[in-house]
Amino acid sequence: MTTTAIQLAERLDTISVSSTVKVSAEAGRLKREGIDVVDFGAGEPDFPTPDNIKKAAVKALDDNFTKYTPVEGTIDLKKAIVERHATDFGTNYAPNECAATVGGKHIIFNLMQVLVNPGDEVIIPVPYWVTYKDVVNYAGGKCVFLQTDEASGFNFTAKDVERHITPRTKAVLINSPSNPSGAVLPDDEFKRIFEVTSKRGIWLITDECYCHFLYGAKPFSIASMPGAKDSVIVAGSLSKTYAMTGWRIGYGLAPKYVIDGIIKLQSHMTSNPTSIAQRAAIEALRGPQESVQQMLAQYAMRRRFVIDRLRKIPGVSVQEPMGAFYAYPNIGEAMKKLGMGSALEFTEQLLKKAHVAAVPGEAFGTDSHIRISYATSMKELERGLDRIDNFIQGK
Repeated sequence: MTTTAIQLAERLDTISVSSTVKVSAEAGRLKREGIDVVDFGAGEPDFPTPDNIKKAAVKALDDNFTKYTPVEGTIDLKKAIVERHATDFGTNYAPNECAATVGGKHIIFNLMQVLVNPGDEVIIPVPYWVTYKDVVNYAGGKCVFLQTDEASGFNFTAKDVERHITPRTKAVLINSPSNPSGAVLPDDEFKRIFEVTSKRGIWLITDECYCHFLYGAKPFSIASMPGAKDSVIVAGSLSKTYAMTGWRIGYGLAPKYVIDGIIKLQSHMTSNPTSIAQRAAIEALRGPQESVQQMLAQYAMRRRFVIDRLRKIPGVSVQEPMGAFYAYPNIGEAMKKLGMGSALEFTEQLLKKAHVAAVPGEAFGTDSHIRISYATSMKELERGLDRIDNFIQGK
């Protein structure tokens, strides 16, 4: 008997499977088959969650804190989030201007669903984090890509943003430090962009996922500017800052009516973030912060090694990342040498032949780059970069 598959919803055609998830899944499959894979694909700290945070979760279990909480998180968690943001950046959000979500990706998805109507435009600098394009498309919006290049350090200006604004522009979405390029938008330029968006009544969404991992600059939030609360929205996450990727705690800071919209949506989607993870998050935000600087010091050493090593590989050039924990080398010359037409083909062959997992630039809107995460040990970085070198040179 032949069965016919029932058609799925057409809206699924507006999105694709996350490229970073796809790369990690393929690397995991090969590892399970016994293949020695060096994985540069995952954007995940290799450090364990600090002990004080884990102990807070254990105490939550011992206290039987395992029931539903308010959809947007407990009042204690929301207070801890706004207090930490105030301490770090000088902002003054109230708890009712905060919502906790199931990771940073969740708040970005929620925001697009709450803010974007069909046909609305969202300006997104390129290269961009893989999820931005898909969540805007899923909301029925239109991505307006602002191209950057290596010559500018993958940065852009307020004038660049202004040139992309149309009557349909609803938001500008900025990730600084950037995933995948590691670019950091200068504070003064960020302020000029805020002046442009605020005057025109356009949302300025700042994704602060990597805000504490900068090399040579101080953390900055555009939300600290006078009057920013009216048109700036902060998308934040504890995943990278506290090595809590699996705990799934993100948050949004925004005007109360936007938060109310997020709560309405989330009440039918996930309800509250996990109660135990919320208790752990409170400890992360209010407890000792030394682990953040310790991780940053390790990332700085790895960054120096990765950039220096990449620059020794024929056919590879790379801009120095100023934040986050990624290198975004240009492999255009290496691709030509190997007779490859895309970064996707390059990464597929790199995984197949050299057993190194990296994410192709097409996932981030460029076609001659790969993303390498250096959130892994020096031993793995050495092994993986040697393999990339040998792969390009045909050894």
